[in-house]
Amino acid sequence: QVKLEESGGGLVQAGGSLRLSCVASGQFFIFNSFSSYAMGWFRQAPGKEREFVAAISTGGNSRYYANSVEGRFTISRDNAENTVFLQMNTLKPEDTAVYYCAADRSARALRDGPKDAFWGQGTQVSVSS
Repeated sequence: QVKLEESGGGLVQAGGSLRLSCVASGQFFIFNSFSSYAMGWFRQAPGKEREFVAAISTGGNSRYYANSVEGRFTISRDNAENTVFLQMNTLKPEDTAVYYCAADRSARALRDGPKDAFWGQGTQVSVSS
């Protein structure tokens, strides 16, 4: 059993900030260390395909960002708490989407198109103009 649970979404005005969290739990992460998985964030806006937002390597040394969020969003992780975060600053209406957490074997795989990732259920982020 794998469970990725996102939280922290909500409604915010343009220019505001939100911090998303994703906690990994379940029997799978008892036998497979959270720290051995790269983590990422994706988002899907209404009528659009899901797109990559950010990814972080197992130890946190490598981070990748979509061009649209570079400089505004920061991904981080706390392996002791099985948690990955996405700090979102200077939010824009076009950031409105359901944000999903994902776990895969490498941050590059998350960035380039995950095929065997685990996924959370998503959290809604809405940015008003």
